[in-house]
Amino acid sequence: MSTALHVARASRVWWEHAADEYQAEHGGFLRDTGFVWGPEGLVEADAGLLGPVDELRGARVLELGCGAGQCSRWLRTHGVEHVVGVDVSHRQLQHARRIDEQTGVEVATAQTDVQSLPFAAGAFDLVCSAFGGLPFVPDAGAALTEAARVLRPGGRLVFSVSHPMRWCFPDEPGERGLTAEQSYFDRRAYVEEDAAGRALYVEHHHTTGDWVRAIASADLVLRDLVEPEWPGSNQQTWGGWSPLRGRLFPGTAIFAAAKPERRAAGGL
Repeated sequence: MSTALHVARASRVWWEHAADEYQAEHGGFLRDTGFVWGPEGLVEADAGLLGPVDELRGARVLELGCGAGQCSRWLRTHGVEHVVGVDVSHRQLQHARRIDEQTGVEVATAQTDVQSLPFAAGAFDLVCSAFGGLPFVPDAGAALTEAARVLRPGGRLVFSVSHPMRWCFPDEPGERGLTAEQSYFDRRAYVEEDAAGRALYVEHHHTTGDWVRAIASADLVLRDLVEPEWPGSNQQTWGGWSPLRGRLFPGTAIFAAAKPERRAAGGL
């Protein structure tokens, strides 16, 4: 089995078991119809990273790693009709259907791995992802190339991941989480295995430079890099994220990139 398929299997198995607990614990923070970029609580309504909502209403949008579809559902409530959310976990998509029924706002979904998308080239105007799928891929360049493939020329890719510098610190919200214990340049994956040595959870580390090069290798142009500050109003602890750590260094990196328009025949 290839590394990419091995990682996809591990992610699928992990999230099938973790989806219920995740949605129970974090669903209120994420909101049924909310677009939250990360644990700091930055919402798209304030960030405007996808562009003016009025201009999105006729767009075809794909959300990678949609979980229960909260971000996609936020877009739907703002008049964006053509939205598709994909996730590797069937259980996460069952939660999406549950929230669809509760809110009356339906999101089209498909179960698939972000490393191999079942869509035609140029099918979407916008691809977005809030901590969905991309932190778990071994080859960032290949994953972003796949995302770029389904974008039309002139389309945009906006995604958030754990800030690469967080890799240096233990995943602890308290004082221990303020002391660097691992090299920023150590790109070995974090892996949890079962008794038979099979990967149950795999998270990959890519430096900021790795993400920038991955964007460039996908023939995309980096437009913005946002590092949200932790707001004083957010007193929630989420795993290793906390107000204590958030005041000192960023927990989230949001990359915004664009696919260049096609050049005219004979152009330079």
